[in-house]
Amino acid sequence: MEEAVHVEVADEISPELEALLHTEPLQGLTDAQVAERTAQFGLNEIPETKSNPLLKFLSYFLGPISYLLEIACILSGIFAHWADFGILLAVLIINACIGFFEEARAESALDALKNTLALKSRTWRNGKLVEVDSNTLVPGDVIALRLGDIIPADCRLLGVGVQGEISEGTLQIDQAALTGESLPVNKGKGATAYSSAIVKQGQMLAVVTKTGINTYIGRAANLISITTEEGHFQKIINSIGNFLVIITLAMAVVLFLIRVWGRPSNPEDPLLTRIKHSLMEVLVLTIAAIPVGLPTIMSVTMAVGASQLAKKEVIVKRLTAIEELASVSILCSDKTGTLTLNKLSFDVPYLSNKGNTTDDFEGTGIKYDEQDLLLHSFFASEPGAQDAIESAIRKAAQERVTVLKERENQDHLIPGYKVNNFIPFNPTSKYTEATVTDLATGKQFRAIKGAPQVIVKMVGGHDEATEAVNNFARRGLRALGVARTIDDAMTKFEMIGMISLLDPPRPDSAHTIQECHNLGIAVKMITGDQQIIGKEVAHRLGMNRTILDASKLMDSSLDEEALIDRCVKCDGFAQVIPEHKYKVVELLQKRGYLVGMTGDGVNDAPALKKANVGIAVEGCTDAARSAADIVLLAEGLSTIVDGVKCSRAIFQRMRSYALYRIASTIHFLLFFFISICAYGFSLPPKLILLIAVLNDAATLVISVDNAQISQRPDKWRLGQLITLSFVLGFLLMIISWAHFWVAHYGAGFTTLSYDDFPDVPNAGVLQTIMYLQISSCPHFVIFSTRLPGYFYENMPSWTFILVVAGTQVFAMFMSIFGVRALDATAIGWGWGIGVLAVSTVMFMILDVVKVYMIRKWSFDLTVKLYPTKARKAELQDRLAKRSIKNRVDENVIKARKVLYLTMGVIAWRKAVEASRKKVAGANSSTTLYVN
Repeated sequence: MEEAVHVEVADEISPELEALLHTEPLQGLTDAQVAERTAQFGLNEIPETKSNPLLKFLSYFLGPISYLLEIACILSGIFAHWADFGILLAVLIINACIGFFEEARAESALDALKNTLALKSRTWRNGKLVEVDSNTLVPGDVIALRLGDIIPADCRLLGVGVQGEISEGTLQIDQAALTGESLPVNKGKGATAYSSAIVKQGQMLAVVTKTGINTYIGRAANLISITTEEGHFQKIINSIGNFLVIITLAMAVVLFLIRVWGRPSNPEDPLLTRIKHSLMEVLVLTIAAIPVGLPTIMSVTMAVGASQLAKKEVIVKRLTAIEELASVSILCSDKTGTLTLNKLSFDVPYLSNKGNTTDDFEGTGIKYDEQDLLLHSFFASEPGAQDAIESAIRKAAQERVTVLKERENQDHLIPGYKVNNFIPFNPTSKYTEATVTDLATGKQFRAIKGAPQVIVKMVGGHDEATEAVNNFARRGLRALGVARTIDDAMTKFEMIGMISLLDPPRPDSAHTIQECHNLGIAVKMITGDQQIIGKEVAHRLGMNRTILDASKLMDSSLDEEALIDRCVKCDGFAQVIPEHKYKVVELLQKRGYLVGMTGDGVNDAPALKKANVGIAVEGCTDAARSAADIVLLAEGLSTIVDGVKCSRAIFQRMRSYALYRIASTIHFLLFFFISICAYGFSLPPKLILLIAVLNDAATLVISVDNAQISQRPDKWRLGQLITLSFVLGFLLMIISWAHFWVAHYGAGFTTLSYDDFPDVPNAGVLQTIMYLQISSCPHFVIFSTRLPGYFYENMPSWTFILVVAGTQVFAMFMSIFGVRALDATAIGWGWGIGVLAVSTVMFMILDVVKVYMIRKWSFDLTVKLYPTKARKAELQDRLAKRSIKNRVDENVIKARKVLYLTMGVIAWRKAVEASRKKVAGANSSTTLYVN
């Protein structure tokens, strides 16, 4: 008879450590030995590393954009531009506060792992059984383990009772939170029991083998502590920031040199005066060009998104995880407790026929039903037992058997029956037995429940039941046999059936997996259970059954690329330990995938922290919750789909702002670089700052804008983003120059400012016209950049429309009537309405350009425009795979043609054969009578 065999994770013990483990069980270690080993191995606890809150707050002032803002802030203070100084300082502080307080990232994963250790342990020391603090245990300590104990350190079972008696029994240990196994495991003499597992049945002495960071759970803590990678979102923001800072500084330096030596505003001024004047002018332009609000708007957008997710019972601990969740293309999900309920449940059983015998399985031809099976198993169940299997069977019986459901008191009394005697389970007999009286007939019978091979033997053999058990085993189901006596002497047993037990999938798991597939996310199941159990659960969840034994990830004969291919192609992993989960995430990330990881146990914590987005599910351990970026408060995984959709909406808002802001910066820098070089023309500092502050402040409402959700994982596509920004920025510059030339040459407005030349006619008018144009036209482009398609495909929210349009209406009225306090000269109704109308039409034209570029964009084009060694290699790889796919597709088409032709020939032959038979039948049925 086949059985699903538990495969234990091997834990190596060095010869030096092994020499310390031969402690006399009833003597234990002496105080001197404990002190010596504590000095050698340390306390039985996880080392703490806490970050300084002040240093963490200051870290939010780091980054390319922040550095440029800080330099501009310092220079503003030096030149006594206190308004600029105050604005820049406020932006820096607000951005840091949003990041620090909104995230409130809990860096307590190690504390939570430490708290999972038992607090007190019963230990033999100096010849006495005493209670000591668990953190004082050392290798070689002899500890007593009993029902309900949390195991305080990795230890080896001695096969000796607490008082020294020899024990042939086993301990039943629940280590689901460590290994992800859904079923408790039985461990006997010589086996290793892991720290933080729970004793479910039995008692035994054990010798401590490893403590603290060297334990199984300690290795998980170590994996967490070494995972300190920069987040994906931070890399993207730094890339955008570096790009903008480089072009801004490059142009600022050139402008500074031109204004000092090439085209100074007043060539007669001394050199120091020209330097100071030029530096102030360039400083103002730089402040306006820098995306001052980029970090703040990104943080606010994510904070608003976190608030929206909280209403759906999805708690975001790290704000940037929202953006990263939108880009996740592979979701690695722990099986036990995440995809499944982590509760053994009654599954479809095997039922025998009544009156069956060893040779005659048909019997009377009438099958025992499910209620017969569960009722007899209930007879042979121990009341109040904490065993997971007993609990599952009793629960199923009480829910499905009519006479048990209708009881007023849910105790062990059974209407119509009386249990006269009960024999509990023991490791030798491997079954439980009850002697029962049927009160209606007065007849007695014995009901037994136990290991399938034992029950089959007691009924004298049963090949059909044996085959059913083998089928259960091949599918990873736990089986129990049930039989009863049918004679007055109560010695002849008849097979009733075989119970099958499985940790069932959550009701919403299959639907959630399908939803993830619809959103372009591949789901991979990860479990510490056996491979056959993983395959059965995958089948029930609607997944493919390609489940890889995780030990294959450590195959030294394969190179890393081959291992990554294995990870990508399979649907899940079995027999997984924490290092395996960590390895899976690491390998997938090396291929360029953004990986999400869900889990609930201590064993999931390292992978949760390593993943781009770690998701702790409802009912998770403190360790998993602390290591995760997102915590689900509702049961199951259905809220993950809500989280993905919400995060993709947030992603679109952030990408929309980034595209708009980069294009605006390029437009701003190009226009003023040329205007200063060619005409010595610029805007008054107050108007430049008004453009920067008013427009960025208005775009904060993008956080509540309606967004179009992508059906595929979102990507920043920096090559596309920067190229499109350049094109839009260049076209905006051309539009600005068209306004400048029409106003300057067509209308005859001077380039001189009102402040310097108040007596010159029309002085300052051109500056105000250009202020209104530069303020409105790029700002209206945000209505286009908010979507990859045409702007009218998804209308923005009314709040967004009113705020963005409102700022430009304010700018229009200020320009029409003039506000001297802000250096704005009156331009009249015609120019004011005309400029705003042209800006409205221009954003619609630019929208067509944007759609065309996005639709024509490809990775091949990215490589041509931005060739790097890595991109070229990836393109070659893609072309090779594309070629293979094309050949396969061509062969499939040819094979289909042959198949269809063959099917046609077969169908034709069958038709001909049928026609012949029909003719032959007609001829044979025709009789010719001759008179």
